[in-house]
Amino acid sequence: MSISFVLPLCLFVVFLAVSGAAAKPTPAASQARPAGVKGDGVKDDTAAIQKALNAASKTGGVVCLPAGKYLVKGSLTIPPGVSLKGIGQAPQFDPPMLGSIIHAVGGRDKEDGPSLFELGDSSSVIGLTVFYPEQKIIDVRPYPYTFHLKGMDNTVQNITLVNAYNAIRVGPEPNARHRIKSVYGCALRRGIYVDYCVDIGKIEDVHFHCHWFQSKDVGGDPRMAYDYMWKNFEAFIFGRSDWQYVTNTFVFPAKVGYRFIATEHGSMNGQLSGAAADATQNAVVVEQVQPMGILITNGQFVVSNGDNQVELTVQPTCTGSVRLVNCAFWGSAKHNVVSHSAGFLSLSSCYFSSWRQTDSPTTLIEADAGRLQLTNCTFGTDQPSVLLKKGMKHAVVTHNNGNTGVGIVNEIGDLAVISGNEERK
Repeated sequence: MSISFVLPLCLFVVFLAVSGAAAKPTPAASQARPAGVKGDGVKDDTAAIQKALNAASKTGGVVCLPAGKYLVKGSLTIPPGVSLKGIGQAPQFDPPMLGSIIHAVGGRDKEDGPSLFELGDSSSVIGLTVFYPEQKIIDVRPYPYTFHLKGMDNTVQNITLVNAYNAIRVGPEPNARHRIKSVYGCALRRGIYVDYCVDIGKIEDVHFHCHWFQSKDVGGDPRMAYDYMWKNFEAFIFGRSDWQYVTNTFVFPAKVGYRFIATEHGSMNGQLSGAAADATQNAVVVEQVQPMGILITNGQFVVSNGDNQVELTVQPTCTGSVRLVNCAFWGSAKHNVVSHSAGFLSLSSCYFSSWRQTDSPTTLIEADAGRLQLTNCTFGTDQPSVLLKKGMKHAVVTHNNGNTGVGIVNEIGDLAVISGNEERK
């Protein structure tokens, strides 16, 4: 046997030995149910799970919950360096309710109480389904947030929410680098609320939908869940957050899809890519952002509920920059965009339209304050395109086209730069 053949063979054997050793579960990641935890949906497992979490905190480690139904009547605190992990490798639809399922019954009618999961520094919850068995769509009751993240570097991943009232809160305590990834399901009042994040939080692949609370087996109903959410649900709410990253997120339906606010800690700057909101009253509402503002790319925004259907509203309190690129607006909108902004609004390479049929059509884009840039956009339906109202400081409207051209009403005279648009037919 040649040396050239022996050497690769030896390396291959060593590789198999090392790989086999690495595949063996360590005690910290054992799949055994923790001592005293029943997982039968009858005995309260709160204390036993917490005891296992506290024990793991001595060195850091994983507390595993195999398939079962874990009744939790209280709140669970995930210590630093500890992960609470179910068997879920990805979110799942609720029927037939398999896997590691938390049956949460604590906090009913106590919205400001402790969250089901309290996460501090370097802690995580992964691979669980959360179900509130006493929450019924015929009588929706408030509950605390399912997850509360504070401190640095905590993670919520591969979670299914069947019928949460409030889903995930980050802050208002100082925090940084949260990771919220692959969370699917139904929440009824608030989805994700972020505040006082001082360094680069990340939200990725989050999907809120009434589907998860439509089965009678979980106390739901498709029509009632839909109606409750579009009247009450705010999916993504951002207060103070520095360099926030939001990627591939969706909600159906909602009162508000994405809301940007000012809190005592400040407001947000960051970027949203692949943001989508369907069957909303208002898809995006901007009350305040930081001066450098928010960047929204590849968004899809649809309204179809309520009396004042507007996809994007920028309030007069907003002094920062709001910039959207390659976004589409449709549905039965009264307006696609209404801007009262005291700052900057930029719309580039976007598609605007409305299915609304009326004898008195409203303008797709209206602005009465601040500064507007509207360029390289398409107007897909026949409503008047743009209204530049008195009170604006400046506007640039260039190189747009439309199904019947671009109709522009200019009330600000030379403060508007208008050129290169397809003539209105």
